[in-house]
Amino acid sequence: FNKLNLGSVIEPEDLCAIKTHFGELGNSAFVQPIYLRIIVEELKRLGANPFLTDGSTLYKGSRGNAVDHIKTALKHGFSFATVDAPLIIADGLYGNDHVAVKIDGKHYKEVKIGSCAHHADALITISHFKGHEMTGFGGAIKNIGMGLGSRGAKQQMHSDALPEIIVDKCTVCEKCVPHCPTKAIKVDETAKINRELCYSCGECTIMCPHEAIEINWETDEKIMQEKIIEHFLGAVENKKGKVGYINFLTNITPDCDCWNFSDSYICPDIGILASSDPIAIDTASFDLVNKVTNNKFKDIWPNIDPRVQLSYGEKMGLGNRDYELVELDL
Repeated sequence: FNKLNLGSVIEPEDLCAIKTHFGELGNSAFVQPIYLRIIVEELKRLGANPFLTDGSTLYKGSRGNAVDHIKTALKHGFSFATVDAPLIIADGLYGNDHVAVKIDGKHYKEVKIGSCAHHADALITISHFKGHEMTGFGGAIKNIGMGLGSRGAKQQMHSDALPEIIVDKCTVCEKCVPHCPTKAIKVDETAKINRELCYSCGECTIMCPHEAIEINWETDEKIMQEKIIEHFLGAVENKKGKVGYINFLTNITPDCDCWNFSDSYICPDIGILASSDPIAIDTASFDLVNKVTNNKFKDIWPNIDPRVQLSYGEKMGLGNRDYELVELDL
């Protein structure tokens, strides 16, 4: 942190978001709270007012709304007594508290970013680098691009398919109706979606309390990586020079921390990386794991090319795949 001068992104009295991942209940591979405490203490020394944050998940699970999310974080040790900072869920109570950010992307001209993260003055990203079943690996890029998108944004990133009503589960409660921006939902004996008006914003899916509007997971992995990059672009759009990235290459699992278990580690711990460039830090992390494991990610996820997120991120101006790796003697 200090050697790289990540403190340069902080100004006194900044409300600084520390984007981390609290882990699905039952998972243990996430970056542990004691490390977050060290970052919090350093940010406070610089005069910032830090808080921990993450966005709620698309699926219900143990982090599908702010209440369950905070309860899970507390069970995993992220209490105020441990980290010395409050927890604020980035996209609000139900995961639909967002700011629509204008971007110039291939897939989006506007992306939905959790309002708490958007309004923060600065952002420090703490990412657990590991494999991922849809993007090959998950690091700083996915932590921000997927993690800080609202729940509706997560649905858009995971699928282009239009939502479907599961008639047997629909109770005609009408909670989905006011959240449809195009008024595509009508309710009679069951809810019905006008497919001519629907553009798959995902808002109805996340607001249904009975899981009667099906979550679609069908997507092309290359397109998904590009969509994550475009949401990343929206998440940092108002924070030029105000974002720092730290990747933990520890407890490296084949899958993401959204599973309710932790698989066997694919290699020994490698270390901790820090950078002001998200593309460089994820490229370096990917290279280091491949060097130690002889390209293990390719063996685990042979049909996924995770370098798409790196090349597209570079193309979108988020950073550079060329990097200099400086080892510190601590």
